Amino acid sequence: MCGAMIRMRSGNHGLSITVSEEPGNRAAQLASSLAAEIAAQFGPREERPLSIAAYDGEKVAGGLNGATHWGWCYIRHFWVRQEWRRRGLGARLLAEAEGVAQARGCVGLYVDTFDAGASAFYERAGFEIFGRIDGFPPGHARRFLMKRLATGAPDNAGR
Repeated sequence: MCGAMIRMRSGNHGLSITVSEEPGNRAAQLASSLAAEIAAQFGPREERPLSIAAYDGEKVAGGLNGATHWGWCYIRHFWVRQEWRRRGLGARLLAEAEGVAQARGCVGLYVDTFDAGASAFYERAGFEIFGRIDGFPPGHARRFLMKRLATGAPDNAGR
């Protein structure tokens, strides 16, 4: 398909379905429609971006980014340069993220990884695995981990 758009017409009330590798404005329309429906049912996300970085001179030694929303801190990307691993930098970055999450009133943090070593790192930091998809990516498993913060009272709604 490589950027091509396919338009298919259905006889069902003139409904059309498009498939595209470059959704552009359509993706934004879908996202805003879904966000409005979710906010109406569950309240606003109140999403705030988060980015924490450590520098070795001018070079990035490591960092993380993500967001806080609905009282949780999502760590989307977490990386430490090879020569800074096993020197405590990762733990310091996680501690900073926890501090920001607490200051923002979050009850916990969550992350996903398909790297077994990264999963073990998060588990040593107090995260627990709450989900797993085997074969994603092929030959590996994607693990979903979470850590409740001491200041965050567990919310059992929806369980």
